[in-house]
Amino acid sequence: MRLPRPALIATATATAAAALLLTPNGAVADPTPRPESQPASPVREGSGLSDPSDRSAAKAPEGTTDRALTTPVTELTDGTGTAGGTRGYPREQVLTPDPENPADKSIKLGLTPYHAIAPKLNALQRLGDRVSVEVAGRSAGGHRLYLVTVTAPESTRQARAQERMRELIENAPSAAAKDPSVKRTYKTPVFFNNNIHGNEWEGTDAALKLIEKLATAQDRTTTDLLARNRVYFNITANPDGRIAGTRANANGFDLNRDFVTASQPEVRAMRQIAIDKQPAVMVDLHGYVNGTLIEPTTPPHGENYEYDLFLKNTYANALGMEAAVNGLGYTPAKDGVEPAQIPFRDQEEGWDDWPPIFTPQYMPFHGTVAAHTVEFPMAVNNDEYDDLPVTELRRRSAINVAIAGAAMRASLDYTRTHRTSLIADQIEVFRRSVTGAAQVPVSPETVPGVPGIGPEDVYTTDFPRAYVIPAGTKAQRSATAAARLVDHLLANDVQVRRATKDFRLGGKAYAKGSYVVDLRQPKRGMANVMLADGRDISDKVSVMYDISGWSLGRLWGATVDTVRTSKLSVPDRPVHEATNVGYVAPRGTLRLRLGDAREIAALNSLLTDGVSVRRAADGSAIVPASARAKAVALAKKYDVAFDATKSTGTAPFHRVRVAAAVTPGELFALREMNFDVTPVSTAILNAGFDWSKADVLFASAGLNHAGLNTAARAALDAFLAREGLVGRGATGAALNAATGLLALKPVEGNGDANGVVRVVNSSGGVTSGAPDHSFVYAPLWFTDLGPGVRVEQSYAAGNPLVSGHWRALEDGSGGPAQAAGRASVVSGPHAVLFGTEPLFRDHPKGQFPQVARALLTVS
Repeated sequence: MRLPRPALIATATATAAAALLLTPNGAVADPTPRPESQPASPVREGSGLSDPSDRSAAKAPEGTTDRALTTPVTELTDGTGTAGGTRGYPREQVLTPDPENPADKSIKLGLTPYHAIAPKLNALQRLGDRVSVEVAGRSAGGHRLYLVTVTAPESTRQARAQERMRELIENAPSAAAKDPSVKRTYKTPVFFNNNIHGNEWEGTDAALKLIEKLATAQDRTTTDLLARNRVYFNITANPDGRIAGTRANANGFDLNRDFVTASQPEVRAMRQIAIDKQPAVMVDLHGYVNGTLIEPTTPPHGENYEYDLFLKNTYANALGMEAAVNGLGYTPAKDGVEPAQIPFRDQEEGWDDWPPIFTPQYMPFHGTVAAHTVEFPMAVNNDEYDDLPVTELRRRSAINVAIAGAAMRASLDYTRTHRTSLIADQIEVFRRSVTGAAQVPVSPETVPGVPGIGPEDVYTTDFPRAYVIPAGTKAQRSATAAARLVDHLLANDVQVRRATKDFRLGGKAYAKGSYVVDLRQPKRGMANVMLADGRDISDKVSVMYDISGWSLGRLWGATVDTVRTSKLSVPDRPVHEATNVGYVAPRGTLRLRLGDAREIAALNSLLTDGVSVRRAADGSAIVPASARAKAVALAKKYDVAFDATKSTGTAPFHRVRVAAAVTPGELFALREMNFDVTPVSTAILNAGFDWSKADVLFASAGLNHAGLNTAARAALDAFLAREGLVGRGATGAALNAATGLLALKPVEGNGDANGVVRVVNSSGGVTSGAPDHSFVYAPLWFTDLGPGVRVEQSYAAGNPLVSGHWRALEDGSGGPAQAAGRASVVSGPHAVLFGTEPLFRDHPKGQFPQVARALLTVS
């Protein structure tokens, strides 16, 4: 059993936070995302079920979507274009300053504005030969992302030797464990990630202070630390949010929810740091929880981790950070600062490490054996930022900077004193993976020194032998999706092979060109967490912090087969990128299937260029032979196939202009499919909106019919009667009820419920040919369907939940049993309503075409 919750959580602030951690609340009507201190109600990217305000409506400019989609994933550069792993240290460069921005929200807090970071880094590099600066990429808003390395100088030869040892640890761990040079000379990588939530500022300033100290200190402890370790700092992971004072980046994305999808350039930069630097220890600096919260977490624990090694080091380092933070001498009476807390020890549930969407829960798949979220205590964002005096804000920020610094210094102390065992444990993570060894369940015997381990902490998985992503005629429908999935696996450092001949595996025949993901590889946990179905954990805990199911194998539109045979004998070769599937038939009329988001993007490009495209009986697009040159360019750009056809099609497709009251993730996904989108909200409509510039309304957040003034309501009603509505969730259902488009009764499920669900699709409509799985978050279903209402999709019979967390409410309503067999997507002449989440956070790629078809059909 867990140790009892300590008295430190007895103050008013801490008690409120504790209650939220223990009490399941519906994910209802939260116009701004909750801080990390309130995890019981899942933190979304800004949408609410029935948000009466317009603050959750997505408003990101289109250019940020373009940058997010086109920003390349490259090796870290030192400013000369030289790949990061081939030069010695220091890797100094002179950074061009950014223009001064007096509106930077950091200034009010007495913290470092973004425009002052480059000059500060230039000055730090001039202090000696320990500090190097590389540019890890650019944010969605176009700002540079700085990675600082602090270490003792290394020659090019020494740096290359370090890289060889890093690769040996990952790819030949048994050899690395026996190599005396690894034990003697390999520098342990430590990574501090700062300011991933833009309005949780202070980690950046603590990092800059620590870098300066490390750059100049001559004591033996510091020189020994830097001689035997490399310390990496992501100075600000979210410069867009730092400047604007927002949790999200310029695209409205919570970056600490994006690691499975990696839709945003900032996350792709952090992913590359994880792969290239392979940190053994990492700390992600956040705010605000009083007292300072230091992971490890409550159950459930990610079942794909080597959790015994992870818990051993993460808990031990947490104790050191706790002592350092409390040792600063802040008190509740004098400073308003409560003692630090460790969720694994001090709480029962509500702050879990189950989904790999958070930075510390993603890093273990790349060998990190001690990973933490640290939440400093004194709130200075949101209402506090607006309401408190500047002197109080700066007092609080100074405390947070000191606490963040103490946590980082304690982690360096732990690394310095446990360097050998940390690397040995990282090697063991990779050894288990490449040999197919079983995981070690946590227990008092397997993780000595960690109190309170119980059966509620044991989560392991049965790794299959491999996954196969088929190729060939039968899989042709998902060829584009398969290529995207393979490229995504490769980008996450998962090894993928491609069959050079036809083969049989697990009693099934596969064609040449099929992809094989052998799980006896260093990143088996990463491969499995992405491709497995996941698990229904509804009976394990009463509440989850965020999403609980995310299977790319079920949600990204590609066919993925699980192979459990013990032997794997396939004629194959390793691949470094998916084989292009783009194709254009050499003659005649062309057909473009519309079963993938990239195919929708290609269609919208054709329509934008004025090409006459017609709809086929199966819903695909018929493209005239005269547009072959455009099709060739689009096939290359989007990796889609234009097949030959004799069909002439029926009704023409038209370019659709979408007025969208949606979440940031939905706005991003719509633009990813090349829809012409104009964000709208209650406030925008009340200010006067020209509906002649729109062909359809997509509503899921930030639009409340009752909140419209008389003129705006009349204009909206007239538009919907003339054109149409695509609605999602309770916001869409409420708008439908207010305007009387479809006669039905919407039923809200448990607002905390989320995950991967089985569905049954109808033929010949919006969901025709769609995958038989979907994603839900606060699921909705429809009953009492009136005349003219068509069921496009239903939740499957029995328990539709495959993986995730979905319980009935205390009165027995709102659960998966009540949703089973009920309509999840419905349509009529002027409306389509979704009870699922087909565009959630730009993640369930295989569901995107359902929304596209709805928009194209309704308009």
